[in-house]
Amino acid sequence: MKKLGFGLMRLPLKVENDPKSIDYEQVCGMADTFLAHGFTYFDTAYMYHDGVSETAVKKVLVDRHPRESFSVTSKLPTMLLKAQDDQKRIFAEQLERTGAGYFDVYLLHNLGTENYAKAKKFKSFEFVSDLKRQGIVKKIGFSFHDRAAVLDEILTEHPEVDYVQLQINYLDWEDAGIQSRLCHETAVRHGKQIIVMEPVKGGSLVRVPRSVKELFAQAHPDWSLASWAIRFAAGLENVVMVLSGMSDLAQLTDNIQYMREFHPLGKEETELLREAARILSSAATIPCTGCRYCTEGCPAHIAIPEYFSLFNNEQLSNKGGYSLQKQYYNTYSKKFGAASACIGCGKCERACPQHLPVRELLKKVAAHYEG
Repeated sequence: MKKLGFGLMRLPLKVENDPKSIDYEQVCGMADTFLAHGFTYFDTAYMYHDGVSETAVKKVLVDRHPRESFSVTSKLPTMLLKAQDDQKRIFAEQLERTGAGYFDVYLLHNLGTENYAKAKKFKSFEFVSDLKRQGIVKKIGFSFHDRAAVLDEILTEHPEVDYVQLQINYLDWEDAGIQSRLCHETAVRHGKQIIVMEPVKGGSLVRVPRSVKELFAQAHPDWSLASWAIRFAAGLENVVMVLSGMSDLAQLTDNIQYMREFHPLGKEETELLREAARILSSAATIPCTGCRYCTEGCPAHIAIPEYFSLFNNEQLSNKGGYSLQKQYYNTYSKKFGAASACIGCGKCERACPQHLPVRELLKKVAAHYEG
């Protein structure tokens, strides 16, 4: 199977900012082109496009192409579960929406500390395993947004999963908050196949400073900015699929061109990505190095480096609308102290080798994510 997957979460719209107004004529053309070039993997979810992404699967794929010519992945929205019976109701609704008859891959959506607790409470792993035994889903797994230690816990307790879906891109690779490298290494250590999401970080890795554009252009003037990011993810160990939320035919055509016969990045190209990540990180608004000296003895147990890292990444991401960094912040703040929990004791500032005004910066983070 080719490694490029079509993520159905940023589809072209007829009405700007109306996620339900999918431009089906355009999406049908994109899907037809995708399939014609030998790509078959489509990824959707219950919540995408305010609930109509799964309907798009039926209109664009099921009603127009043989079922065996494509694969469909969807997800059980753990964040919406209120009772154990919700799972059966939602799954039935997903089958009806898509008309797919079965799912090739079915994931527990957005596991982290809080949603994993829900999954245990409602026996969600047992639920999807039973679907697999029935043959209604072929493979199972979960998508993940949390620390590597939590991922290790889940995979240790649930070795039965086939896949884990992780946020991986060259900017988040060494990020203290998202922990792409550590999560990747954890999944590899457990022998799991990896599906990559957000390889271009919601499009932010194509909106880079001129210095980064020039760095890439000197090496490969014919490579798109997105291609650098997707090639990086696709070449990693155990990665079997890289999702791209393509919004128009031009993006899809570009991705097809270099992923049709995929070749991993070489050593020099990987070094260029590290340099690009360094440039992007140096442009961050909080020059935190992640040394963690500030967390020792913090009476509120605030995850200061992680919060600063998420805040910095926010500056490189989409402005307005859905914020993945805020999702991470909400997850972290349930285990650690929120930024607003700072009591102003100043221990962090006395420990900081960068001499940052940590207390004021935490107020800034709190206003951004909690305000």
